[in-house]
Amino acid sequence: MAWVPRERFVAPGQARRAYEDSPLPTTHGQTISQPYIVALMTAEAGLTRRSRVLEIGTGTGYHTAILAKLARSVWTVERVPELSHDAARHLAQLGITNVVFIEGDGAQGYAPAAPYQAIVVSAAAPAAPPRLLNQLDLWGRLVIPVGDIGLQELMVYRRTPTGFDAHSAGPCRFVPLLSPAAFDQP
Repeated sequence: MAWVPRERFVAPGQARRAYEDSPLPTTHGQTISQPYIVALMTAEAGLTRRSRVLEIGTGTGYHTAILAKLARSVWTVERVPELSHDAARHLAQLGITNVVFIEGDGAQGYAPAAPYQAIVVSAAAPAAPPRLLNQLDLWGRLVIPVGDIGLQELMVYRRTPTGFDAHSAGPCRFVPLLSPAAFDQP
């Protein structure tokens, strides 16, 4: 995480607060997650240098950059085109080239590049979207906030030969995953 300059991913005027362990405002009415939760989600994903990762909710690209530093390849889906374009620009400026940017409904995942060893979702859903679970490789992990709009549990689902096992990594609070397969409206 020390390799990625967080101040490049926060809203103008927030650079002095970039290394606080708190969420911060960004552009387009979004927030950048606190470093602790980014680190927790990344650790729970169980990445290796050979991992193929799907990220849902590109946002500013901060978490994308961290995932790209640890994994072989990252596909990242963002529903807001301006956020996706800004994130692509930020990562290009940092020389990060192992990321594919996709605009669309994150709850649908990105089947053309599946299966993934990890899927990391930076928005809450009432339950794990089946399409995301189906895009996991054997022993792959889906890390996703699950619950209602106000409060969620950070859930980790691991694909096994007989289905999925799951555990909670603790309480969390994320913006809703807007999709017919998650929350239709905030």
